[in-house]
Amino acid sequence: MDQVGIAAKETKSPWGAPKQVVAACSLADVMSEQLAKQLDEECNVFPTCPDVSEPLFVSEDADTSSDLMLAQMLQMEFDREFDTQLRREEKKFNGDSKVSISFENYRKVHPFADSDSSEDEVDWQDTRHDPYQADKPTTTPRKGFVGKGKNITTKHDEVVCGRKNTARMENFAPEFQVGDGIGMDLKLSNQVYNALKQHCYTEQRRSARVHEKKEHSTAEQAVDPKTRLLMYKMVNAGILENINGCISTGKESVVFHADGGSLEDKAVPGECVLKVFKTTLNEFKNRDKYIKDDYRFKDRFSKLNPRKVIRMWAEKEMHNLARMKKAGILCPEVVILKKHILVMSFIGQDHVPAPKLKEIKLGSEDMKGAYYQVLHMMQQLYQECNLVHADLSEYNMLWHEGKVWVIDVSQSVEPTHPHGLEFLFRDCRNVSTFFQKAGVADAMNVHDLFNAVSGLQINADNEAEFIAQIEALEKMNEDHVQKSGRKAIAMMTDGGPPLFDDDDDDD
Repeated sequence: MDQVGIAAKETKSPWGAPKQVVAACSLADVMSEQLAKQLDEECNVFPTCPDVSEPLFVSEDADTSSDLMLAQMLQMEFDREFDTQLRREEKKFNGDSKVSISFENYRKVHPFADSDSSEDEVDWQDTRHDPYQADKPTTTPRKGFVGKGKNITTKHDEVVCGRKNTARMENFAPEFQVGDGIGMDLKLSNQVYNALKQHCYTEQRRSARVHEKKEHSTAEQAVDPKTRLLMYKMVNAGILENINGCISTGKESVVFHADGGSLEDKAVPGECVLKVFKTTLNEFKNRDKYIKDDYRFKDRFSKLNPRKVIRMWAEKEMHNLARMKKAGILCPEVVILKKHILVMSFIGQDHVPAPKLKEIKLGSEDMKGAYYQVLHMMQQLYQECNLVHADLSEYNMLWHEGKVWVIDVSQSVEPTHPHGLEFLFRDCRNVSTFFQKAGVADAMNVHDLFNAVSGLQINADNEAEFIAQIEALEKMNEDHVQKSGRKAIAMMTDGGPPLFDDDDDDD
């Protein structure tokens, strides 16, 4: 082909400027080395760059004749598309996670430069208006106010001060839940903030006291380090093979099941229970009324601190069980006593404790038989053991091998106690009410049952008069005990089980 090219026609350029007429040239001219050098020199000459410090957004009628301006606009559009794709990737990467990772540093156009963007897919994590981002509270300059005239705002402004108090709540303890007050634009007054702050400090101190208290006392289903040490010593001494776990808890004690071991002077049952009396003084605040007026412990009670009284409480149950066992009443057999831990025989079989009368459903004949057993037991307890249970109810009587067994006698007192007959009347009311509701036709009312157990013949038309006569008898007993009560102290030596001596008995 001898000649390349055609005559250029004048046409309107889409870029807004007419094209220059291109002269026809031959192939030889194109391949000419001289022409190549000339073109290279022309390409190295660049026009003066315009000022690009201004915003890159132009109106529709802007001049687009500059190739540099077109390139910048195309680059900006490319950057926007890149940022849009980046936001999609970020949203896909984070998903529904509460902890998100931001791709902000990889963006080409940052929010402050992309204020006119109208993209629909804008993630709040990529913007300045993050609703979960804690903005710093508005601060005032050192002079204490901003603005002039009517628009002046001081550091005491209600809105400014309220937002600042809300932000300061973030400094509270982690366990104190303050919520997203900043995101809700919450404004707290000084009075409310100070009350919340004081409450936070009070809760921290209370939590510390409770934690320390539980470490140094026997709490529900748990024992303090000193109690655990006593239990370990019993296992190491061979008295117990192992301690299995907690059976029940009450207001005064925690009961554990254990496998029996051996003692030199007596046999240890195969299954035992450890009754650990709680050392928290507020668990059973009315202990003193059962023991301070008991002549057997009255002198010792006044000389002991409250924690040592709890050991005396365990000793009291040991002596009461020894009396009941000697009289033939069905009750746990005491193995050994160590401070506030009482080891007794287990009422039940194969780690399963015997059910309480309240829990078991007996037939009419068995229920009738249980009633007469309880009646006989109460008479033996009062007349032969010289004791009143003081907390007898269907919750403290077990049904085992077709017979009724009595437990929890730590609060039992003698009839000569200043409130002994009142306790007996309360026991009779509990027993009579339970068996009457159970359908036992032979069950006596509370007055007849009290007279049958105590042997007294108190006649009264109503309960108030009956209780008045009981209180009169108690007053007579109290005067008698004050004169000759010392002679009865010898009854404490009733052949009870041995005390487990130890060298650390001073605490």
